[in-house]
Amino acid sequence: MDITIRPLDQHDLPEAERIFRLAFGTFLGLPDPMSFMGDADLVHTRWRAAPAATLGAYLDNALVGSNFAANWGSFDFFGPLTVRPDLWDQGIAQRLLTATMGLFAQWGTRQAALFTFPQSPKHIALYQKFGFWPQYLTPVMAKPVGRTTTAERWSTYSEVPLHARETCLATCRALTHAVYPGLDVQSEIQAVAVQQLGDTVLIHDGTDLVAFAICHLGRGSEAGTGAAYIKFGAVRPGPGAAKSFDHLLAACEALASARGIAQLVAGVNAARHDAYRMLLERGFRTFLEGVAMQRPNEPGYNRPDCFVIDDWR
Repeated sequence: MDITIRPLDQHDLPEAERIFRLAFGTFLGLPDPMSFMGDADLVHTRWRAAPAATLGAYLDNALVGSNFAANWGSFDFFGPLTVRPDLWDQGIAQRLLTATMGLFAQWGTRQAALFTFPQSPKHIALYQKFGFWPQYLTPVMAKPVGRTTTAERWSTYSEVPLHARETCLATCRALTHAVYPGLDVQSEIQAVAVQQLGDTVLIHDGTDLVAFAICHLGRGSEAGTGAAYIKFGAVRPGPGAAKSFDHLLAACEALASARGIAQLVAGVNAARHDAYRMLLERGFRTFLEGVAMQRPNEPGYNRPDCFVIDDWR
């Protein structure tokens, strides 16, 4: 089988999305595989954010699979990785992974990660071949959005004047660096802003940024209709981290409420025990569980002292 791996062509995005839904929907046994994730968009949004970080697998110039990598500074992850179901178990995923590891090498990745099905020995064995090892579960959780307000102040990235945005991004980068050296999600903040996928919530204590959360909102984003999805959220480490995390969750729910959105979605690795517990206390309930796999087999920022929201899907 003559498979070619190369950057995903823009004109192949509709087929990449079709394969993405068909592959996951088939694996999960959905009556209509194409209904997987509704109208949430993980393909076009991620390609627009970083075209050079997306890979396609081509058989006779026809797209048969793809993988999306995310460069978050010293920390990188990949997914969704999908292959057309009629071509499963023929080594195409391994070819995509080999090319993805090449991207990580170019980027100087310190820690690499992924989210996969804990009940699938086949998936876990595949990723172990590339040096990834299973760790804690990552619950993806949701709660109904109420008509909520927060007495404490918060703001959004869209409110930051254009001339001040580089400074804002730098403060976000300094906060994530405090969580894990070199962690940098400014590309996600900018992708949400440029593509108008939602907004980023900012929490300040005086002039200091103490927390922020990148939120996808509604149709055309990674959330889908009727949902707000916290793609990434983090709190500056320190004695007041738990209080700031509670403030951040309240602000995200207030943003969703203000946009008329019914459901707030957030994923958190169970190794971040206090963050996980606080989500439960706020009424979040798990609807999907994955397992975090990392290379090398180290905690990274999946630690009890980290108040971070993300799920690496």
